[in-house]
Amino acid sequence: MNGPFDFSDNLQPLEEFRRTALDARPDLRAALESVQQAQTNHKLAVANGSADPTFSTWYSYNPAFNNPFGRYTIGASVNVPLRIFDRNQGEKQRTLIDIDRNKQLTEASRAAVFSDVDSAYAQVESSIALLKPYKAKYNDQAKHVRDTVTYSYQNGGASLMDFLNAQSEYRTVQLAYLQLIGTYLTAAGQLNLAVGREVIQ
Repeated sequence: MNGPFDFSDNLQPLEEFRRTALDARPDLRAALESVQQAQTNHKLAVANGSADPTFSTWYSYNPAFNNPFGRYTIGASVNVPLRIFDRNQGEKQRTLIDIDRNKQLTEASRAAVFSDVDSAYAQVESSIALLKPYKAKYNDQAKHVRDTVTYSYQNGGASLMDFLNAQSEYRTVQLAYLQLIGTYLTAAGQLNLAVGREVIQ
């Protein structure tokens, strides 16, 4: 991810990320296309199992000895095959089973997508909940204490040890804040990966 080393507490609802993941995740799209392919294969098996009637016509010029006017002959025929045995029955059943299998695989993929998104979303939410107090209160408090002790030390009202302790506490709070931002950015990257698109900048 590119951008400032900071966090945003403007997090969209979980359903928005789920909806985006359903459109963006390539593994789920592949599973949906497998279902469509299985349905197409079943239609092809049904089409291959059907028998079409055949039509034919003919014309001939043969003089008949017993009928002097019977020189010209025109005829037509229709052949309708009788389906006693369906030789493609096994393929039809196999493609039906394949449709059910691919539908179940699609549901499993959908559940896996939701699980990935929910887990990453919970991590981002947890990081934001920890970061909010730092941004709203702890950073300002630590800076105020440090500035107050520094002023007192410069004017002889605080010892060197008090000054160093205030600096150390301020640095500890700043370090914890930066570490939490790093955790947030990692969780945001995981959420982007789970959704399949960069949804958190």
